Amino acid sequence: MKRLVTLGIFLLICVRLSAGDDFCGIRNTAFQQGETITFNIFYSVVGIYVNAGEATFTASIEKLNNKTVYHVVGDGKSNSSYDWIFKVRDRYESYFDTTNLQPLKFIRNINEGGYKKYENVTFDQTSNTAITTAGVFKVPNCVQDVLSSVYYARNIDFSKYQVNDRVPFSMFLDNEVQNLYIRYLGKETIKTKYGKFNAIKFKPLLVKGTLFQGGEKMTVWVSDDANHIPLRIESPIIVGSVKIDMMQYSNLRHPLSSLISIR
Repeated sequence: MKRLVTLGIFLLICVRLSAGDDFCGIRNTAFQQGETITFNIFYSVVGIYVNAGEATFTASIEKLNNKTVYHVVGDGKSNSSYDWIFKVRDRYESYFDTTNLQPLKFIRNINEGGYKKYENVTFDQTSNTAITTAGVFKVPNCVQDVLSSVYYARNIDFSKYQVNDRVPFSMFLDNEVQNLYIRYLGKETIKTKYGKFNAIKFKPLLVKGTLFQGGEKMTVWVSDDANHIPLRIESPIIVGSVKIDMMQYSNLRHPLSSLISIR
């Protein structure tokens, strides 16, 4: 279920700007070290959603090879009462440059229904390569990993876009470069398990995987304020559908001014 959040939460935007315009050298104004956001993951097969898991994202500042970096960790797990159906224990980590939000190291350690995978990637932004246990791979300029793309996307200025505009980006995952985008769908008011919000809405292009169908079937809402935190994600999966709601937060960089009322 955690993979829902990390892969789905935020895969990014293509029409007016090239990837070099919006995904190279952007400065962080959306989040800060110490931020923690927790999501509940609700699963449905016949239209009734049950609380099936939880995912938490934390951001800190550390040193990596004498460079100051953001270290973001995403931990996700299924609730123990549902482990017999589909046990999930996932951990994603990304280390990315504080000056331009470009990834330097990515770690993925997942267990999804018995499917286990460990991935350790080092990015060399000078030579545009990604180094893994499988070899050295050429990557485009300003390539992102799963987690760095999430935090990078939070800094997008959505006011520059019109409904149905897309902005592309490249992600390196499973030793391959994936060319993705987010389609901007405008603004609306949304009610979640936490409360009522003014939100920004978009659809990410997803890569077909163990849980998700490919294409633009996922919908994401983020807070319409300077934080741009994910509020809700809805998507069909291989069997049934999921709904992911933000339920707790701490140490946001800005007031959560998009919040209209708490449920």
